[in-house]
Amino acid sequence: MRIARFSIDGNVAFGAVEGEGTVESGGLVLDIIKGIPYTDFELSGTKVPLSKVRLLPPVLPNKVVAIGRNYAEHAAELGNEVPDVPVAFFKPTTSVIGSGDAIEYPSFSNELHHEAELAVVIGRMCREVPRERVKDVIFGYTCANDVTARDAQQREKQWARAKGFDTSCPLGPWVETDMSIAAASDLAIQATVNGEQRQLGRTSDMIRSIEDLVVHITEAMTLLPGDVILTGTPAGVGPLNVGDEVAVTIEGIGTLTNKVIKRG
Repeated sequence: MRIARFSIDGNVAFGAVEGEGTVESGGLVLDIIKGIPYTDFELSGTKVPLSKVRLLPPVLPNKVVAIGRNYAEHAAELGNEVPDVPVAFFKPTTSVIGSGDAIEYPSFSNELHHEAELAVVIGRMCREVPRERVKDVIFGYTCANDVTARDAQQREKQWARAKGFDTSCPLGPWVETDMSIAAASDLAIQATVNGEQRQLGRTSDMIRSIEDLVVHITEAMTLLPGDVILTGTPAGVGPLNVGDEVAVTIEGIGTLTNKVIKRG
């Protein structure tokens, strides 16, 4: 099931996405969910065309835990070694935007990069999750763009500003819940800028698996329903400029699209 979060007439709700097509092509409708999707819920039977609503970030995470250098070719393209243990960092909730929202080019950077990523959405409160239980704590998967101020990342060493600025974490367009860990571990993932392919890889190229990451993160902290893990980006990261449209597409999930604007 594809679960979207949206607003219509000033109201915010979750809905199950039905039909075929894309956000842009039409043909999709939302069956409004009674309640919240992390617990048992019912479909209301009230349906609205997706074209009539504004898509929001599909979840409102308490925290986004991101993993750096989880694809060997991406580490190499930036001149980095593959780390001995996963490199984890946070993106604040204020960085999260949805599909169709604008990425605001930060004033402190002159080198903004896209990073297409598979995002894991947590469905229940969990801590110290054993490997065999990881499947039980995952709600689903969505597309992410770990937008990075590359010059600031290199200059400041600590990544808080470079990867945590407002609008630096697009998520969406929805969460795909009917996907096993095995399926999510071998998906095509790509990024395009103005229709030109920049990144193309597979999630099977990840150094640390989805299970590895959930186990590693929950050794240290409690994850809550709606929290998000970004699993790293394949090679091919590159510049974004004001006016560009960047799209992250993941096989079996959908396409996350955002335009870059000047911060006003």
